Amino acid sequence: MTRTRFSRRGALRAGAAAGGLALAAGAAGGTTAHARSGRRGTTTFVVVTGASGTPGGIDALSLRGHRTVGVSLPGHGATDAQFALDYQCPQDLRSLATRPSPMAGVGLDAYTEAAVQVVRTVAEFGPVVLYGGSMGGATLNRVGNAVPQLIDRIVYDTAFCCVDLACPEDYLATPEGSTSLAGNLAALVVADPAAIGAVRINYRTADPEALAGLKELMLADASDAEFHAMLAYLQPDESLTVGNENSQVQADTWGRIPRTFIRHTEDRMIPLALQDRMIAEADRLTPRNPFDVHTVHAGHTATAEQFRQIVDILDRLPGITTSSEFQ
Repeated sequence: MTRTRFSRRGALRAGAAAGGLALAAGAAGGTTAHARSGRRGTTTFVVVTGASGTPGGIDALSLRGHRTVGVSLPGHGATDAQFALDYQCPQDLRSLATRPSPMAGVGLDAYTEAAVQVVRTVAEFGPVVLYGGSMGGATLNRVGNAVPQLIDRIVYDTAFCCVDLACPEDYLATPEGSTSLAGNLAALVVADPAAIGAVRINYRTADPEALAGLKELMLADASDAEFHAMLAYLQPDESLTVGNENSQVQADTWGRIPRTFIRHTEDRMIPLALQDRMIAEADRLTPRNPFDVHTVHAGHTATAEQFRQIVDILDRLPGITTSSEFQ
């Protein structure tokens, strides 16, 4: 397996750029999302995946009568050559190390534009909840700054909420982020990021040491079967720049949106102390609109059982409406 040498800063950058798929809450002054927007209709959950994630909605919410839709992030679509022949079995590690990436040149502006377009479309039909995990938080921050009038609630599921600092990479470098195991991802990097214009992670490696480090980082509580199933959904290439582009939230735009944070107590990518730091910073920024905080006993990526708890939280958010209420 081809490996690239990383400094601690470089390892954190790789971790920030490929920060996993966690998809994984009280309104200001008691105002519900439905009353705030004045929009009638079924609530739509707009889902922004974390790094390396495959876009999609949340089926479990659809089964409870909600609309859900995933944002198709640029470079992550079925026709974007993420899964080339060299990534199949047997792998061509020489090609993996040199093949240009479809993610080259794709950054946070492109992610934000894609998410805003989805929000604008679904806002025509009713209230909107913008939901994301992990690195998806950077996009949530930008979208909240751009179109706060179209978002009825924003939900961070152990995601980066950048308030005092500019970007996720800066937060991982804080004392609260010092226990992050994000550097474990470095063992799976199979190309020079500067050469291919992206971070390329070989999630299909058979290296037991590298896989053990990834499981410890992402899904320590899961069985090997559940861990291997998760790997099947991960895309190898991720943006080189999203983790270090500015995504600071703004009090006069993002700060107007009711917000929820779902803490993961066993997260080894975004440690609990770092989650709490971001919550505290946001609450100081807009003290009249604090986070409504929920907690689950889960790692960075929740197991199926843990995710059911998260769905329960989402289903009970203030102001959420279902299709049955308007029949």
